[in-house]
Amino acid sequence: MVAGGGTGAVLSRLLHVPETGSTNADLRQLAEAGGEDGLWLRADRQTAGRGRQGREWCSPSGNFYGSTLVRLRPGDPMAATLALVAAVAIEDAVAACLSGTTTRAMLKWPNDLLIDRAKLSGILLERTGDAVIIGMGINLASAPQLPDRATTALVDHGVDVAPATMQALLAEAMTRWLAVWREQGLGAIVQRWEARAHPRGTPLTAHVPDGQVLTGAFEGLAHDGALRLALADGTAHVIHAGDIFLV
Repeated sequence: MVAGGGTGAVLSRLLHVPETGSTNADLRQLAEAGGEDGLWLRADRQTAGRGRQGREWCSPSGNFYGSTLVRLRPGDPMAATLALVAAVAIEDAVAACLSGTTTRAMLKWPNDLLIDRAKLSGILLERTGDAVIIGMGINLASAPQLPDRATTALVDHGVDVAPATMQALLAEAMTRWLAVWREQGLGAIVQRWEARAHPRGTPLTAHVPDGQVLTGAFEGLAHDGALRLALADGTAHVIHAGDIFLV
């Protein structure tokens, strides 16, 4: 299957297995064995799924669990910014599913997609050599219960999407946004991300790696994709890693 078009298009091969430990782990092995750019692996169920910072990712059947392989090329933007590319691709694919409804999804830094302030999806990036594995989980049929945040699924909003359909939509969207990332640079991705995120001035709380908890207002993204948080004292704090919560 060829997903997308244009000068940045790659051949997307869409693989599927009924069950595996982790699609990221499987695709990492395929990458190290010479797997090609644009390869996708989807599983109906994962027994060892992982989220950011080593969190367990609950994987009941009916949701989307998949990973894709991006081979870095000379001149590509920073590999870590592929998280933003994946985020806008997921938003793009989900927006296509929500077309015709009044429901809209919204991005939250670094790469969550929310509906009515509840988490719909997550992303995990891992690298081996020149290969970046991008894992994606999207709640289609059910939403896991999390202790620290609300969750939702597309079915809760009257939208029934099969995982295979979502895989095809994501492959097409990733191909298009990877081409933008490579040909127009990170700035174009940041612009798209901000257009699909909560507005500037939105109150946020940031739990950063050094243990600080910062509260301020969203001030957009920096040129490298970091979060800019306007603090009460008038200073702007740039955040490169952490957990962000809407206040």
